[in-house]
Amino acid sequence: MVSREGRNMKQGILCFQKGLEELNIHLNDKQLNNFLVYYEMLIEKNKVMNLTAITDFKEVILKHFLDSLSIVKVYKPANERMLDLGTGAGLPGIPLKIAFPNTSMVLLDSLNKRIKFLDEVIERLELDNISAIHGRAEDYGRDANYREVFDICTSRAVARLSTLSEYCLPFVTKGGRFISYKSGNISEELKEANRAIQELGGKITAVKEFNLIDTDIKRSLIVVEKINRTSQKYPRLAGKPSKEPL
Repeated sequence: MVSREGRNMKQGILCFQKGLEELNIHLNDKQLNNFLVYYEMLIEKNKVMNLTAITDFKEVILKHFLDSLSIVKVYKPANERMLDLGTGAGLPGIPLKIAFPNTSMVLLDSLNKRIKFLDEVIERLELDNISAIHGRAEDYGRDANYREVFDICTSRAVARLSTLSEYCLPFVTKGGRFISYKSGNISEELKEANRAIQELGGKITAVKEFNLIDTDIKRSLIVVEKINRTSQKYPRLAGKPSKEPL
């Protein structure tokens, strides 16, 4: 008799396979195994620190892994230099790095405990050309080693788009893209963020709304292209972008 846990694992793997097929992403055995190991590490570490409220295997596959990989609906990573801002447990950065190993990835988070966990994941999965750094977007966004050097900046953070744009666009090189992962109705948020995005040198070039596979869970990907360099006055000092959005 198959246990409930065993059934859930099987359902999760079938969901992952179906989702990958829908996204036209092909993974080899090592990449698939890396996702399983990452899940195990995530759940184990979650027992001692808050990384995710979602722990069920199938739910993690759907709402974390496939959601992260859904970026291919608007942009397929290749050899770009990518930054995942407010990465938290490594989402979407770790799934993107596993699936698209030729990308150069930097994971940025303000909580050092998360960075230490991500360092463990990177080492365990033997991922190359990826680093996890501890700090605030407002500080790194003014650092010449990070400012306007990334082809792609991603974020699944819960901040409003106007605030996220001030955090993210300073990192993006001219001609690059900031891609924001969102859930729910975003029409009001898009209107509200338009002026801020223009001020920061960006332009919304695509909005892709979709449901996670076989669910009614709504997701959106917002693509902001960097058409002009960002003024040196942005990002503003720590706390300002969230307290006083542009």
